[in-house]
Amino acid sequence: MRKTSVYLTEEQAARLKRLAAAEGRPEAEILREAIERYPEPERRRKILCYAVAEGPGDAIEQMSEEALLEGFGESSLGQWR
Repeated sequence: MRKTSVYLTEEQAARLKRLAAAEGRPEAEILREAIERYPEPERRRKILCYAVAEGPGDAIEQMSEEALLEGFGESSLGQWR
């Protein structure tokens, strides 16, 4: 185990002392448990995406629904030019 010093406000220190007394456990044990229960930050994965397309080059919100759906569901694998 590694010894670490922490700075607590007066209120935090008083609460920690009350919890330790009420549970009959050392303050350090309560701090360790609190850290164990603290959720890990969500890891965000970086997604790298490449796209190749043919089209008018318009902004997507300016394209008609028909144009957006054109070719949908058709496979174009292996048709690189």
